[in-house]
Amino acid sequence: MKLTGLWAGPLGRLRTMIRTLPLRSIRFLISLSFALLTVFIVLIVSGLLYNKFSSTAEENAFLNIQQIIEQVSYNLEIYVEGMVGIYEVAGERIAAAEDISDSKLHEQLSAVLGTRQDVVSFALFTPKGEMVLDMPDRPLQRNTNLTSQTWFESALRGERGMSFSPPHIQNLFPSQYKWVVSMSGQVAYRQGGEIKKGILLVDVNFRTIDDLSKRVSLGKRGYVYIIDSQGNIVYHPQQQLIYAGLKYENIEPVLSYSYGKYIDDSTGEERLITVKTVNPIGWKIVGVAFPEEILTTKQELNKFIIWFLAAVLMAVLILSVLVSARISKPIQRLEKAVRKIEEGDLYSPIEVRGADEIEQLSGSFNRMLTRIRELMEQSIREQEAKRKSELDVLQAQINPHFLYNTLNTVIRLAERGHNDEVVKAITSLSKFFRISLSKGKQIISLGDELEHVRHYLIIQKVRYKERFDYTIEANEELQQYQCLKLILQPIVENAIVHGIEEMADKGSIRIRMRADGEDILIIVSDNGLGMREETLERILTGEHRSEKGSGVGVANVHKRIRLYYGEKYGLHFESEPEEGTTVTIRIPALPLEDAAPGRYGA
Repeated sequence: MKLTGLWAGPLGRLRTMIRTLPLRSIRFLISLSFALLTVFIVLIVSGLLYNKFSSTAEENAFLNIQQIIEQVSYNLEIYVEGMVGIYEVAGERIAAAEDISDSKLHEQLSAVLGTRQDVVSFALFTPKGEMVLDMPDRPLQRNTNLTSQTWFESALRGERGMSFSPPHIQNLFPSQYKWVVSMSGQVAYRQGGEIKKGILLVDVNFRTIDDLSKRVSLGKRGYVYIIDSQGNIVYHPQQQLIYAGLKYENIEPVLSYSYGKYIDDSTGEERLITVKTVNPIGWKIVGVAFPEEILTTKQELNKFIIWFLAAVLMAVLILSVLVSARISKPIQRLEKAVRKIEEGDLYSPIEVRGADEIEQLSGSFNRMLTRIRELMEQSIREQEAKRKSELDVLQAQINPHFLYNTLNTVIRLAERGHNDEVVKAITSLSKFFRISLSKGKQIISLGDELEHVRHYLIIQKVRYKERFDYTIEANEELQQYQCLKLILQPIVENAIVHGIEEMADKGSIRIRMRADGEDILIIVSDNGLGMREETLERILTGEHRSEKGSGVGVANVHKRIRLYYGEKYGLHFESEPEEGTTVTIRIPALPLEDAAPGRYGA
């Protein structure tokens, strides 16, 4: 039978193409082998990944739920430990006071209330319910049934030393109806020369505990709630529905778990329950998740893997066909082009036409050249990054040890009742660190830098009392220029610690600022002990060491300025023993708005 008509021509051409195909060509065999091997591997991997991801998706979902519950428990434990610490401090202060009416005791408890906004009040009662102490000082509200309240009865029985109450409305004092958790227990106190037993009550605002819990979600429908050791609900995202009887939680099985998970279907729907006990309070964090959401995620993941692998398989098949169809080009021409690269020409692309193999190699060489150029550019960027890192390391070495001394000073002032000086020191310390942080910026205005050192001097004045005076003279116009952050404080600290601290007479520090051509000079002078010439020679290299510090602070300031602005800028010292020291800081007069955002975190 002969084929005629429409089919004769196409079939004839097909036979001709088959006869002319280079079936024995090594290029064809390599391409075909690559395609078949890839198809086989992709099919095997597809099956393995499908099964593996199916089980892993479910395991990861359960693990994620468990980690969330653990994190909530950890945060709550830390907060509870902090509250227990406050209770113990209050108990120790009361026990150590010579008399319950001692004003020093009231000041100490007042200081705790002033620093912890989540502490509502301290109160001390006799076993008969008579109020002995209250901070802040308020009259006791009538008809509170104080002795019958849970926290009072628990403390009176002496259960577990100190106990936590469930959240409740504080009704002991007029106009103070806050949602609180009460810590109570027995403490000893002195009154009229006698040692007595009393009930200490510390009320803590429940808002913090509520915030730790309400932001947690387990999937679209899952949630977390908290119960106490007796099964009372401490927190629930649907608390109002619970109280109204419109929502039910099967709490009995939860009480038998301190840590673990189980499936609950008491509501007619399967729910995964995860339980974690919070120590030492004994509350239980209960996570509720819905397995159907986990299965939905698993199905979506499996579907995605199937489509993804199918697309990869198709792409590989197409690529194999294209590769097998695009091989040619004389190797000599490629060799000649590569020789140009050997001679150092990295910017002339290789243009070789012919066999597909050579074109592929040509493209590979071109990509290699592009990559080499990218690596060269990357090397330049890495050098800049290294420079920034060096600046950051140098800045990090500046010693902020004065914070420890400042806090000790504040504690002593608070114990002595110098509240005005405490407020002054804390305010300056707050502003000092606000400018120190500067939202991560390393370039600030000269005005901010002067403000930063001003607060540092205020803090040191509180600490050193009348040991020194200081003046700051600065032109308002110059304060608008940019400045590298934290360059003045180490200089002033050096003047105080090494120049003024050991003086018998009163010291003075003077800070001035003036323009010098296209630069700005900041001059810090003191009338301290001064330095010898050999010390001056070593101080900017960081080789100078003293018993009061590592000696790197001033040297680091000098290095930071020179790294950022150039070798022309930095510090200059002039000093005479017993006469004082003058430090001149030279920086360029650059507008603050010209600070490059990408350079050194400006």
